[in-house]
Amino acid sequence: MLHFVDNFLADLRHSLETSGNKLFRYRGQIPLFIFISAIPVIFLTDYKLFNDTFYLIVTVISIVIAFLGFAIRAYTIGTTPKGTSGRNTKEQVAESLNTKGIYSMIRHPLYLGNYLMWLGLLIFTFNGYYIIIISLFFWLYYERIMYAEERFLERKYGEVYLKWSEQVPAFIPAFSKFVKSSIPFSLKSVLRREYSGIMAMATGYFYVDHLRNYVLNNVFEPCRISSYALAAGIVITLVLRTLKHSGMLNESDRS
Repeated sequence: MLHFVDNFLADLRHSLETSGNKLFRYRGQIPLFIFISAIPVIFLTDYKLFNDTFYLIVTVISIVIAFLGFAIRAYTIGTTPKGTSGRNTKEQVAESLNTKGIYSMIRHPLYLGNYLMWLGLLIFTFNGYYIIIISLFFWLYYERIMYAEERFLERKYGEVYLKWSEQVPAFIPAFSKFVKSSIPFSLKSVLRREYSGIMAMATGYFYVDHLRNYVLNNVFEPCRISSYALAAGIVITLVLRTLKHSGMLNESDRS
């Protein structure tokens, strides 16, 4: 009986890790899923229930949360050495184990940043059910990915990783455990690697704002704040992509 249980647990761990590695490769497709699923949600939400003050307050909250997520990602990327996964989509990569800086408080800061960025956009739809459903989807999706990453790190770093993981929470930061990073913050790294995040969020807010406005007023109004935000995002993206490909943002000790 004990042998059967051990085999079952081994098969389960293998299945979770295999599915996590597959999901890891396609994690960049989540924005597309959110954009498509938002269409029926926005059409079915009764926005006439909300007044202008409520709209303003919720919009500000959503933007603050989204920027908090971006700030977490930016700090993480800015203090990450060369040889980590980052935006890699093919396989797990970890030439070194980060245990200081933000990684002294939380094991998966990039995924926390991702969630907060998309949570901001979800809040902007003004639909509580949608926020809960996508949050559950996000957790189920990323739980597999985090499991696969941790098994990879456990095999590579053994006891060192296990000791660190036992002391540091996976997704909720433990601020009291903060240890200053030994790697200085690099703005170049953030500018080189995170402009796509700015573009994604600008596109998301433009998309939800114009779709909701069309549902309410049955007309497309091009001159809205979200349009100007998207235009600014496009300009920023083009400038940073040009600087990146010119080599001006390259760093020998960063990915």
